[in-house]
Amino acid sequence: MTAPHGRAVLVERPGVHRLVERPRPAPGPGEVLVRVFAAGICLSDREVYEGRRAPGYVRYPVVPGHEWSGTVEAVGAGVARDLVGRPCVAEGFRCCGTCERCRSGETSLCTAGYAETGFTEPGAFADRLVVPARLLHLLPERADLRAAALLEPAAVVAAAVRAGRPRPGERTAVVGAGTLGLLATQWLAASSPAALAVIEPRAARAERARDFGATLVLDPANATAAHGEFDLVVETAGAPTTAASACLLARRGGRVVLTGMFAEGATGIDPVHLSLNQLELRSVFGASSAAWADAVRAFATGLLDPAPLVTHEFPLDRFTEALALVGGGDPTVGKVLLRP
Repeated sequence: MTAPHGRAVLVERPGVHRLVERPRPAPGPGEVLVRVFAAGICLSDREVYEGRRAPGYVRYPVVPGHEWSGTVEAVGAGVARDLVGRPCVAEGFRCCGTCERCRSGETSLCTAGYAETGFTEPGAFADRLVVPARLLHLLPERADLRAAALLEPAAVVAAAVRAGRPRPGERTAVVGAGTLGLLATQWLAASSPAALAVIEPRAARAERARDFGATLVLDPANATAAHGEFDLVVETAGAPTTAASACLLARRGGRVVLTGMFAEGATGIDPVHLSLNQLELRSVFGASSAAWADAVRAFATGLLDPAPLVTHEFPLDRFTEALALVGGGDPTVGKVLLRP
């Protein structure tokens, strides 16, 4: 009997990909096989395709896809069989679970070496993928799996919220109104801020932030008057100037959390401003297990709803068309999904 086959987008090397057929993956001990429902495309996937991801943070050939949702289809040895049929997402970082950082709960700082689904391990631009069962987060039985594909960026936002510690009545700002920025706005709105500003140069994106809870939208060119006004600033854009500008927005003694992925040559943060204003500065790369749990809980209870962010859906064989939309500058493009 011929083994069942599936399909996957394989990036062989920068700029070169194929839609391949392959035997259905088999979960090994401690692993689960997931049928992918949807997988989101983000700018880091475009970086992988174009060869712009930093060395050591990608391994070619690779099946990309780190934002996804699906259903457990099979389990390997040592994994509870009642997981089969359960809707789920899973953490991307393949943390070791035993180093000092992991044992301290800082799983995104694992010292065993970088490994992540969709970058160094096969990802979800496929109809199925295999992940360690210990990284699964189960969803409610009737969860919206289309929206759940955005739980990876939601977990990054959860990590930022954990680091920023918003308190009711504070003045809060979000820099950027992309996927991370709008999710951060929606989450921070739930903390009852006195004001929630979103700084975004694209007018259509900025106005959309109001639907996610923003009370004020500002163009960066007009944000100078707001310098020093905010207790908490969450930066999500990763643009060349936004790390520095986020620090200028914070009040003396304020808190700044950087979540954007910056490229070489970005504007540096003024150490004099940082020290004289006694700012608390944190950065986020990925999400810990605790942040994932926060995101899944917020989604399950309805506090966080990523569904309105999805604007486009494509099958695997239209990967090139889907990828071209991501980062293309069209303000009407939100989250783009691949639907195997």
